Amino acid sequence: MKTIFNKALWASAIGACTLSLGSCTDLSETIYDTIASEKYEFTEKDRAAMFAPVYSSLRDVYWGWYSYADMMDQSSDSWCIPYRISIGWGDLYVSMHKHQFHSQIAHFNDTWNRNYAGINACNKLLADEVIAADITTSSQLRAYRALYYYILFDLFRNIPLDTQYDHEDGWLPEQATPQQMWDFLISELTDVKGKCGTKVEMGKLNDYAINMLLAKMYLNHNAWFNDYSDNSYYGKAIDEVNEVINSGKFSLAPNYSDNFREDISGSPEIIFGIPFEFKYAGGNYMANMWMHVAGRATWQFNGWATGGAAVLPQFLETYDEKDSRYKDCWISGQQYDYAGAPIYVDSEPLVYTRELHSIDNPGCYPFESERLVKYEILSGDYGTSYDDVPFFRLADAYFIKAECLLRLGGYKGESEQVAADLVTAVRQRAFKSDPGKATVTVAQLKGGSRYNYGHRENQGIMGEADNWIITEEGGDDIELGGLLDELAWEFVAEHHRRQDLIRFRINGTNQNVYNGKSWFCKDAKTDQTDRHCDIFPLPKSALDGNIKLKQNPGYGSAE
Repeated sequence: MKTIFNKALWASAIGACTLSLGSCTDLSETIYDTIASEKYEFTEKDRAAMFAPVYSSLRDVYWGWYSYADMMDQSSDSWCIPYRISIGWGDLYVSMHKHQFHSQIAHFNDTWNRNYAGINACNKLLADEVIAADITTSSQLRAYRALYYYILFDLFRNIPLDTQYDHEDGWLPEQATPQQMWDFLISELTDVKGKCGTKVEMGKLNDYAINMLLAKMYLNHNAWFNDYSDNSYYGKAIDEVNEVINSGKFSLAPNYSDNFREDISGSPEIIFGIPFEFKYAGGNYMANMWMHVAGRATWQFNGWATGGAAVLPQFLETYDEKDSRYKDCWISGQQYDYAGAPIYVDSEPLVYTRELHSIDNPGCYPFESERLVKYEILSGDYGTSYDDVPFFRLADAYFIKAECLLRLGGYKGESEQVAADLVTAVRQRAFKSDPGKATVTVAQLKGGSRYNYGHRENQGIMGEADNWIITEEGGDDIELGGLLDELAWEFVAEHHRRQDLIRFRINGTNQNVYNGKSWFCKDAKTDQTDRHCDIFPLPKSALDGNIKLKQNPGYGSAE
């Protein structure tokens, strides 16, 4: 049997490893199958060497350019990357914002290839008999593989499934149905549950991370399959997060920002985090993407910056003025350098404004938009490059339980009030200046959203008359709209928003918020049955490389 790489899945696997800042460890020097499995005990050094390509692929998935993190937010109602007048950006980012998805958008191709590079790395290691025989090591590898497949399943749904490394010449993977993929993921995660260890370490999938993955699967099941006839999945999600909450291993960090430092390994809230390190494992480019080049002076940050990203004013307007998460995440107004002096650009003061013009007609001007500072910005060339990623944290477990309790009207003796108590517990650290505002009620969570949905852009040219195009849609008709708002304030810029918008529906319809509401320059779908944008199109490169793949419904074969 000859080992080959199928071009459709693995075309960029080697490139992903080569380009990864974490680098890929050459496994050929360690021939584990020459050692009797019953006599060999893996050391932490062994595991660190073996897992290097597995870890590096996940860093690339999450924060390589055109990343998973970008896809989850740039197509949502929180932030976008517009055409920046006199700077650039635009094009494919505009398509992401407007939901004009097609198969040649780079986000889809790169995220597809990076995930399959991670899957390939796992399959290669699991093909070794000695590695496969070590329960802890093989379970963690299978869990990592399931994580990669979970991401692909959420984004594309109809994906190839392969758990083998060795294949005959000419082999091409079959495209699994969504149900087949669901069954595989639940089976794999259930089987490795309890076998990955309870020690919480950055980068390592522990038993509690498996609970979180299963909980996410159950939480999103009905939305993924557009079938709301069986609410039992919400109960299963609660059962999983209860194991995390009741373990006593985790607690909410005293401060919201503790979860977004360069090093978050000391936060008691982190269930699973992706480590980024100086020199060898960088990649978090939030500061580079958000800051105006002159605005770097605030932190004495010298890395590249073009100020591309922009937060939607409609989202910012939902914050309570006493919510400290607003200041933890955003800066606005006049900017000052490290010494406290005002920053000027061509004799004009650098003032970040809230209101935006347009995504592309005419676009946004350089100073428009408040800027994201959620992730710690360091001086020198660092910026946010080495900031760790909180992939799962305790607040997420609290919110999953709260949402499911509200959807079920209570579960196993716990009422909807428990949901309100859990959200209140998370809010308390954000309202230290006004503790009374931290308390949220069941009615508020089940009420409408504060987001003023609708098309809102100014097509006028700076210095000339405004040309506003505004529609009013509001958010009062969104199921659990108050909870949807809470999710936005807590998890903005944390790979959450797209998935949440797809899960929450508009009362009296089968539309979800993702398709059924307008924001900034993105318009709601007029056909209430059209949900094809719930998933992205398969990338053209994958279709070209595998004749067995069919494009996702709603997307033409040439898209």
